[in-house]
Amino acid sequence: MLFLLVFIIALAALAYGLEWVIEQPGSLSLEWGGYHIDTSIPVAVAALLAAVAALIILWAVLVALLRLPRRMREGSVERRREKGFAALSRGMIAVGAGDAAQAKKAAQEVEKFLPNEALGLLLQAQAAQLAGDRRKAEEAFQEMTRRGDTKLLGLRGLHIEARRRKDHEAAHHFAQAAHEIAPVPWAGGALLEHHANRANWDKARESIEANLKAKTIDLPTAQRLRAVVETALATEKAAELPHDALHLARQALKRRPGFAPAAVVATRILTRHGDYKQAQKLVESVWASAPHPEVAAAYVDATGGESNSQLLARAEKLAALAPDAPESRHLVAQAALAARNFNKARAALAPLVAEGKQPTAHTCLLMAEIEDAELGPSGPVREWLARGSRAPRDPVWVADGVVSKVWAPISPKTGALDAFEWKPPPDAGAALTAEGRPNIPAAFLARPPEPPPIEVTVEEAGGNA
Repeated sequence: MLFLLVFIIALAALAYGLEWVIEQPGSLSLEWGGYHIDTSIPVAVAALLAAVAALIILWAVLVALLRLPRRMREGSVERRREKGFAALSRGMIAVGAGDAAQAKKAAQEVEKFLPNEALGLLLQAQAAQLAGDRRKAEEAFQEMTRRGDTKLLGLRGLHIEARRRKDHEAAHHFAQAAHEIAPVPWAGGALLEHHANRANWDKARESIEANLKAKTIDLPTAQRLRAVVETALATEKAAELPHDALHLARQALKRRPGFAPAAVVATRILTRHGDYKQAQKLVESVWASAPHPEVAAAYVDATGGESNSQLLARAEKLAALAPDAPESRHLVAQAALAARNFNKARAALAPLVAEGKQPTAHTCLLMAEIEDAELGPSGPVREWLARGSRAPRDPVWVADGVVSKVWAPISPKTGALDAFEWKPPPDAGAALTAEGRPNIPAAFLARPPEPPPIEVTVEEAGGNA
């Protein structure tokens, strides 16, 4: 509305101006080059305006002609860019779809139309990876490292290729170079994994702190990883530096309460030096939140040679802290079996074998042992053994599908830190063992000392007879 009003006012002013010029009296005479021209003022103004318009048009035509070659070149470049980006789009889609032939063709087109495009190098590398041409992929990644905008991307690609060919030193070199440029998560994680695989736990701790400072990991993750590294250090130092090892294990438990491997290390160090009460208190402090068979075994070691009846009483005391945990019931049943208190052993396992329950293999084997100890070889023994062969497997240490008898700080398959979890094995037929794997430190492959055999004294046997 405002524009229309302004336009009407401007048009009226122009009309008024033209009328004023037309009404002005007088004439204009021009003598130039032998010519004499007499005309009125309006005609002279009109001629001047026409001359100015002609000059403007002529100038525009000249400028357009002068700029025509450059515009033609720009149009050609723009068409090439459009073709290049269209090929780049097709190539990325082909890579995502796994079409190696189409990806390679698109990469060649991009190289032709967009020779200096950063994404073109990435497409070349991905197309080569898809086709299995590792050499060409590495050449593309190497070219990326020569450019400032793609250097990190090139280093990551080279790192991945080095890991694929199992060149761990080269992979570490590329990760270190990337970490010096920027604290990206993949580089920080790779450095941590490198130090952990070489059992260089001090360097691993430094990597964790650097990653936390760079905010590539959060505080809970850092605390969890710190506890793993400190437990690994405690395990290595347990024999020669028990005081330092005990401090590290306790520190790991503070960072990660209920962490069974740390509790086991600390308990065994205290037991080895005769501090049974402290060892028992430590186990009791973690049992409520994290009952675990290895912690129970360490607790039995910390009894200091007590009788079977005393062991049963102590087992019941510990089980009371987590009464519903299967590990608590297994511990009481084993202690009661050793004390030949068969009724109490059965009572401990009763909730696990009640109707509608699905007892695990270990529970079934314990029931078979109880029947055999009391009645000798019999039908119930065979029945429980048969049930145990079909029962669900009990939890074990599992990392990346690898089953291990002992906990380790890294995965024997991938080298990832804190990979082991306490859970049922994924497939008993396909399960592997971590024992003998060269990239697990030897300290973690050594089986912890078995608890002393629980023997029945003559007095106890007579009392239960």
